Amino acid sequence: MMPLRILWSDPDVLAVWKPSGIPVQPDPSGDTDVVSILHAQFPGQRFFLTHRLDRPVSGVVIVASSSEAAEYMNEQFRERRVQKVYWAIVEGEVSSATTLEGSIERDGRKHKSRVVLTDGSLAKARLRVRPLAKGDRYTLLEVMPEGGAFHQIRAQLGAAGWPIKGDVKYGARRGEKDRSIALHARSISFRAPTTDEELTVDAPVPEAPLWTALLALVADQG
Repeated sequence: MMPLRILWSDPDVLAVWKPSGIPVQPDPSGDTDVVSILHAQFPGQRFFLTHRLDRPVSGVVIVASSSEAAEYMNEQFRERRVQKVYWAIVEGEVSSATTLEGSIERDGRKHKSRVVLTDGSLAKARLRVRPLAKGDRYTLLEVMPEGGAFHQIRAQLGAAGWPIKGDVKYGARRGEKDRSIALHARSISFRAPTTDEELTVDAPVPEAPLWTALLALVADQG
């Protein structure tokens, strides 16, 4: 097990860089997961997940090292006081900032979700989207979800005609050899359990040619 990169820590919380391709916790696949790696990396310490990222997604994950800190973080998530920002490379051109809105219906049998525009019985899910850079075939987006529905970002971007690169489940033309998708949990803002200080933790993007090329365009535009 390769050790995970720790982006920030205090006595009660770790902000971990999760690579794409591994689950955050043990699952039926038996593959190495974030929690198991942390147990090997810090012997004798307990860890509690406070939120999750899909297996093919990279980026920052907050893990508590005490049940009290986990409850403190869980309360912030329940009350929607945690702000998450994602970056996504999507197929097609997104020319301006927009807000996508709909309801998310989960299909447990197919392990995916779909956007339902007319069903008033489901909670609304909103996705604020802003283009950061445009290449020949792809657009780099900043994505800010409101809500935490299953596969919300993937489903809403796919339904809008902007599937995430590699995400064949939601309309991408083809998948990646490593089964990753170009969705990255870029930053998370929360209050630290120990100090109640407002913090923002950023996660570097994956080291991949397309990410590098699009980020260079962002720098040029800036």
